[in-house]
Amino acid sequence: MTDTTFRRGPLAVLLTGTFLIVLDFFVVNVALPSMQRDLDADNTALEWLVAGYGLTFGGLLLVASRVADRWGRRRMLVLGLALFVASSALCGLAPDTTTLLAARLVQGAAAAAIGPAVLSLIGDVYAGTHRVRALSAYATVMGVAAASGQLVGGLLIHLDIAGSGWRAIFLVNVPIGLAALAAAPRLLPDTRIASAPRVDPVEALLVVGALTTLVLPLVEGQRQGWPVWTWVCLAGAFVLGDLAYLRGRALRRRAISPLVDPTPLRNRPVGVGIAGLALLFTGMAAYFLVLALYLQDGRGLGPLASGAVFTVVAASYMVGTAEAAALLRRYGARATIACSALVFGAGHLLLLAAVERVGTGGSVLWLVPGLAVGGLGMGVVLAALIGTVMGSVAPQHAGTVSGMSSTVQQVGNALGVALVGIVFFGRLDGGMVDAFSASLAYLAATTVAVALAAAFLPRRPRAAQSVKESSSVSAAA
Repeated sequence: MTDTTFRRGPLAVLLTGTFLIVLDFFVVNVALPSMQRDLDADNTALEWLVAGYGLTFGGLLLVASRVADRWGRRRMLVLGLALFVASSALCGLAPDTTTLLAARLVQGAAAAAIGPAVLSLIGDVYAGTHRVRALSAYATVMGVAAASGQLVGGLLIHLDIAGSGWRAIFLVNVPIGLAALAAAPRLLPDTRIASAPRVDPVEALLVVGALTTLVLPLVEGQRQGWPVWTWVCLAGAFVLGDLAYLRGRALRRRAISPLVDPTPLRNRPVGVGIAGLALLFTGMAAYFLVLALYLQDGRGLGPLASGAVFTVVAASYMVGTAEAAALLRRYGARATIACSALVFGAGHLLLLAAVERVGTGGSVLWLVPGLAVGGLGMGVVLAALIGTVMGSVAPQHAGTVSGMSSTVQQVGNALGVALVGIVFFGRLDGGMVDAFSASLAYLAATTVAVALAAAFLPRRPRAAQSVKESSSVSAAA
């Protein structure tokens, strides 16, 4: 870009798409109890409303990124926006749980098309200092969408626009998405890379199949009493994963770039950082899910009040992400990640102690210390992990590792929701306090696992350089 004027129009379109796909992951949590009552949905349906979005988002992200390079990035963005608008409308008008779940899966697939296209188009439209400015705005929007999602959802439900109730959290996407859809062809270039590697359909099917057969039985197994098919699926997930790895090796021998390339993972900070992200994200979406259920079903808070409680986590989370770079520079990745993961876990334990004391009554202020400490630790550890990964990767593998990080995050969210559902709903017969306390113990264990993984990092890998930008971008992705 040679023009010295910063072009705001293209960025507005791109950031609108980004805001929608990030917000829609988090906004649904405060609406789950309302959906359950209105549609007479069972507990498994609630899990799928969260996990399904993350599963199709993460499972198709690498494929969508590869297709967008060859087919046209603007085309992929327009397709993703159109699908997102249509699926949001269907979610908002869904007459039953089955329709809502199907539309939610399509929403995740649409998000997978939008996400990588946005980042690629920012690189196409902006250069030099303009690109830095655009990426900074991108990171800010993602952080704001993630941090405000619960409150926005609660506010929309509380306003009950035209009697829409929880449906407003989906219907609001329609006019916003249509505006972005109308502007995209006029403001964005349709770049493509003819030399970009093709998607190998066999590898793509194996990767998506492995992810699906892993999450499906974990979500459905408890409700159905763990029949034989659930165990067959779990075993099949590992078989399909191995086959996907072998297919990737075969493609590399033929000088074809696979979707999942393990080469950059041989760099220890990158490999350990990706593993840490996988462990961390099995406890993040799960945390928001069970907290929302405790606040609304347990304490009887409305969506707006529940969303307001979530702002305690959001505010301390933003502080944590802002301080992560300084902590990395001073203490190194190993100490920063391990200690902040344990702080995150300490927040869960403080919250557990408060819940054990006040149950489903008493002042909500008892919850504040645990929420604040947990949010702070979450912000630092997430930012530090992303900074470690992206600050240590070789430039030629940066795109691959970025895609792998985003995929791990979304799939980790889906897997974590499935796992916490086994704990939470399995203990619900003993009461809300028992179910939520058991879930917090599980969540604390995931943070300990992250801290243990950090022990395998070198003392001071090159992490601090890009942490501020990379962490803010990937934390919300």
